[in-house]
Amino acid sequence: MAGASALAAEYQPGYDGLPGGAQGLRARNDYDYDYDYDYDQDLVGFSEATKKKRTPNHGDRLRVSVSSLRTGGVSAIIDAMNFLESARKVFDVEIEALGAVRDALDERFEAAVNLFLKALGSGGKIVVTGVGKNLPVAEKISATLASTGSTSVVLNPTQAIHGDLGILAPADVLLALSYSGESDEIKTLMPAVRRLGVPVVALTGDAQSELASFSEVVLLAKVPREACPFNMAPTASTTAALAMGDALAMTLLEARGFRREDYAKLHPGGAIGRALLLRARDIMRSGEHVAAVAETTLVKDVVVAMTRARGGVAYVVAAGGRLAGLYTDGDFRRGIAGDGLELLNRPVGEVMTRNPVNVDPDDLAVDVLRIFEQRKIDDLPVVDAEGRLVGGIDIQDLPKLKVM
Repeated sequence: MAGASALAAEYQPGYDGLPGGAQGLRARNDYDYDYDYDYDQDLVGFSEATKKKRTPNHGDRLRVSVSSLRTGGVSAIIDAMNFLESARKVFDVEIEALGAVRDALDERFEAAVNLFLKALGSGGKIVVTGVGKNLPVAEKISATLASTGSTSVVLNPTQAIHGDLGILAPADVLLALSYSGESDEIKTLMPAVRRLGVPVVALTGDAQSELASFSEVVLLAKVPREACPFNMAPTASTTAALAMGDALAMTLLEARGFRREDYAKLHPGGAIGRALLLRARDIMRSGEHVAAVAETTLVKDVVVAMTRARGGVAYVVAAGGRLAGLYTDGDFRRGIAGDGLELLNRPVGEVMTRNPVNVDPDDLAVDVLRIFEQRKIDDLPVVDAEGRLVGGIDIQDLPKLKVM
């Protein structure tokens, strides 16, 4: 590992930086960087002279030349870093950013929602655009809008000025993302959008930007700082833009009365879609795959019935097929441990669980899943409106049915 000579460093103690771990490189010029970190741990490889200069102050500064980084000095820096502290700092910066943008919400957000509602109500769509890091953010916002019932597409601003502007229709609204509001591609696009008569909602960090001047509504998403140590790479600002997009999508969802059933129709694939579309009757066992016994059936015969049905539960029915209770293989094991073999000759009606929770055949699979999770049970009887047993749901079947 490189020592102080390899680092060719000027050590400056007492720098009032942020405490705890390496805080990152900050360019001083083309050749030198300031690197702030915590000296609570010794750095192997430094000369004794340099070690004697160390102080207990947090945020001590070490200036490292670029040439030293190329010759191994970076190893000492990496050893000094506290990765968890660096990660937590990023979270703190982005949480602060979200709080600032949330607190800045005002009537302009309501104006944007009303503009979107008018467009959607007229058969239009929300077209989302952005450049650089904001283009994938625009794709995410558009996808969330579309999946929650607000018709939306993405417009690449570079492609737009070469023909893709045809995506826009008079009834549409353009949601344009640019933190500076001065991106060349966005500024080039705006006059053409205005000529089409399409209203613009700007999502920006600068209410005085050129993008803002072209827009009917400006959604301000200004953040105190980026999580990048140079305050340059879009990090906190893109997180804020994503959150604003989610806020718009969820507000539109509620305003338009979008229901869970509507969501299911747009998500036919995957476990989410199946859980929202399937009902209890679609996932239950029935016929010979359900062990149904009378209250007078002996426990030993109940075990045989469960084995034949290849399940872990027997449903106990009364006159007319009405559900009276259930008895599980877990009940049997616990009973044998407590009562011994005498349990085998007892009527199941004496040891069953009475009035178990049950579901209706038309209940959604997602509601069935919620009962399993909340009650911590493995089997659910399915009964009709008169309380008659029509089937049973075994939690072990749900993964096979791709419901969970």
